[in-house]
Amino acid sequence: MSEKKTTKPANDHAASDQNPANGQESGGPVSEADLPSSEPLHTALEASGTGETETAEPQDERVDPMAQLEADLAEFRDKHLRALAEIENVRRRGEKEKADALRYAATNFAKDILGVADNLRRAIEAVPDDAAESDGPVKTLIEGVELTERELLSIFERHGIKPIAADGQRFDHNLHQAMMEVPDTGQPSGTVVQVLQSGYTIHDRLLRPAMVGVAKGGDGGKGSGESGSKVDTNA
Repeated sequence: MSEKKTTKPANDHAASDQNPANGQESGGPVSEADLPSSEPLHTALEASGTGETETAEPQDERVDPMAQLEADLAEFRDKHLRALAEIENVRRRGEKEKADALRYAATNFAKDILGVADNLRRAIEAVPDDAAESDGPVKTLIEGVELTERELLSIFERHGIKPIAADGQRFDHNLHQAMMEVPDTGQPSGTVVQVLQSGYTIHDRLLRPAMVGVAKGGDGGKGSGESGSKVDTNA
């Protein structure tokens, strides 16, 4: 029998060089030329990496610049209107305080000078009627005191200071201060029957309440606590 001999290539490396696939299977180095695609290796890797990054990181939501500007404009407009309203309130309050300061500037002085008017009235009432009516120095003195009182009341009126009507009026806690109750006067209960000290107002404010005596009992009254017209008592 004859033996068949198998001949191997003399150079294995030569066969490997002729077949590039053999080099890939054997784990040999691969060059860019050996790739099946014409795209360079680094370009393919960069493209692959970029795609993974875009997929992994979601894009941020963009804010509409026009909507943001409109919101800012609305906020600034609201702040501007509020500032204008506050300035207007301060202006009006300042004008009112200035007007009140001028209107009631004489309040403290008037309170101090009311004692002079009280003394003039006491001097007139202290003189007996027969002495005041008879001719002589007493009558002349009383006439001078009455003239002085009228002149003082005229000055008061020019500055908005007026006496409070009390005698025979219904008691008003806004204008009167009850000092005593007088029984058996024949007047309705709560009626002012005696004025101990005159009261005054300055414009629409109470300068000093009238000190009065109020009737107790009687017919047709509702009591001394009934109030009348309202007067500002902040003077």
